[in-house]
Amino acid sequence: MARIKPVRRLPFTREMMPSDQAPLLRDYRSAAWEALQELPLPTAKDEAWRRTSLAGFDFSALQVANGKLGKKVPAIPSTAILGPDLLAGKPHAVLQASGIEIKGTSHLEKEGVIFCSLTEAAREHPRLLEKILGKIVSPQEGVFAAAAGAFSQQGIFLYIPEGVTVEEPIFGLAITPGGKTAHFFQTVIYLEESSSAIYLQETLSLEERDEASLSGENLEIHIGPNARLQIAELQNYGKEVWSFGHKKARVERDGYLEWEIGALGSGLSKHFVSVDLIGAGAETRVSGSFFTDGKQHLTYNTLQRHLAPRTTSDLIFKGALKGSSHTVWRGMIYVAEGAQFVDGYQANRNLVLDPAARSDSIPGLEILNNEVRCTHGSTVGKIDEEQLFYLLSRGIPPKEAEQLIIQGFFHDTISRFSLPEIGESFWDKIKERLLG
Repeated sequence: MARIKPVRRLPFTREMMPSDQAPLLRDYRSAAWEALQELPLPTAKDEAWRRTSLAGFDFSALQVANGKLGKKVPAIPSTAILGPDLLAGKPHAVLQASGIEIKGTSHLEKEGVIFCSLTEAAREHPRLLEKILGKIVSPQEGVFAAAAGAFSQQGIFLYIPEGVTVEEPIFGLAITPGGKTAHFFQTVIYLEESSSAIYLQETLSLEERDEASLSGENLEIHIGPNARLQIAELQNYGKEVWSFGHKKARVERDGYLEWEIGALGSGLSKHFVSVDLIGAGAETRVSGSFFTDGKQHLTYNTLQRHLAPRTTSDLIFKGALKGSSHTVWRGMIYVAEGAQFVDGYQANRNLVLDPAARSDSIPGLEILNNEVRCTHGSTVGKIDEEQLFYLLSRGIPPKEAEQLIIQGFFHDTISRFSLPEIGESFWDKIKERLLG
């Protein structure tokens, strides 16, 4: 096997950036490109990357996929959790390397809701997009945040006007083509005061391929005063995909964010998830479920920032590991000096199913005043032998008994998905791999 020569920077050129963009996107991408020139690829010496190595990935073999592939890929792969039956008749976007298709939005437009591509938003609604694009996830945050900003050909923009409640869920799918490509995309969500919405997004790839590929994404969310957003975010890449993401939400006074995360795929995945509570009374609840097997490596860095008084955050991540897979969760609750009377909670629970699997769990607190209530905790363990014995003594076969215990382990996070059928489909995917 040929030795992969390590590189210090992503090998993409300015000529690979999208062309013919509206002035807002052109300026944003130019700034992201400049940031990219200053940011080397992370190494184990970088604190946030100490347990995630990029060694062995051939960045020089990649081509930027966005807009460069003439062949249109199938709209929705059979592996999708958000399958065609669920999307039928509902507002949804399908984003892929060859373009973006949006359907079922005509009735939403009558209420002033905007659900369109990032390109269309920059052309038709630049003042709205300018309020958020690059303001929440800065290209300076990391090399992959900058790369997504510079090279994403397409993206999804969702805007809910003041006082508008959208009862039905809105869906988005982002499909990476694989095959030695680098596919970058962005999602931007803006809720005005006293508005409400449910948004579900899945990132996935085509069928399994031998060649490694890269997927990079930025997600920016703004929740205005007294607004409410439920967002479910699913990751279901093939094992050849290396996935990187920077995802951040900003919640104003009395706003509420329910953020559900489910991760099953990729060969290596590294995602930063952050919520800034910037207004008094702001609240968030974040739940994550992940399952790994084989040689998968999955990492989540989470951050709950209390920047205003009387704010509340509640975060729980749960993971189950098989084979020789490795997961890392690193969480932090930050409470600013003037943020009194806040309530912050974080927990990480891990179920190690095979001796070679490994889970690193690192909770943390940084509190700059004493008028708070913050707690954290983490556990890493095996299947409870007493629970297993009880089920076996009732005549349940060993495989089925283990499945029931694992299903019970995930119940409180999977049950939080805004649509029950999403949780059921997510569990079905886990069960398939438990039986494999």
